[in-house]
Amino acid sequence: MPTAEADCPFCEIVRREDAEAREVYRDTNVVAFFPLEPATLGHTLAIPTLHVPDVWSLDEATGSALARVVLRLAGVMRRALKPEGLNIIQSNGEAATQTVPHLHVHLVPRWAGDTVGRIWPPETNYAEYQKDAAWERLREACRAEMAE
Repeated sequence: MPTAEADCPFCEIVRREDAEAREVYRDTNVVAFFPLEPATLGHTLAIPTLHVPDVWSLDEATGSALARVVLRLAGVMRRALKPEGLNIIQSNGEAATQTVPHLHVHLVPRWAGDTVGRIWPPETNYAEYQKDAAWERLREACRAEMAE
């Protein structure tokens, strides 16, 4: 896994080459900053300083460092901005709406009546056999791959 990508806009922020980045936090493993078009005021992205394209490429040490910062940022955001709620969103792949191929976690403070709206469909229509089949595949894979 490369430590940086020359044409990655988030790697530019890590390298401090984006003069317009509104950085809110930095340590050796994670940088947090406002996106160019925030969903709400205070919307913050947290990224690993290493170039990691998606969650499937993330090692546990980097993931742990990122998770610690996300938890701390959530608390700071709650105290500083007093949101009524918070979405923490991490998307992988084009089908999941990932537009920058550098792993990032969105922390989106929420207020009643904000412009974000619902992020989940109001309902789904999966048949019980479909849910059971997905459950069985995932349960069996967890037993096989995650045994300690």
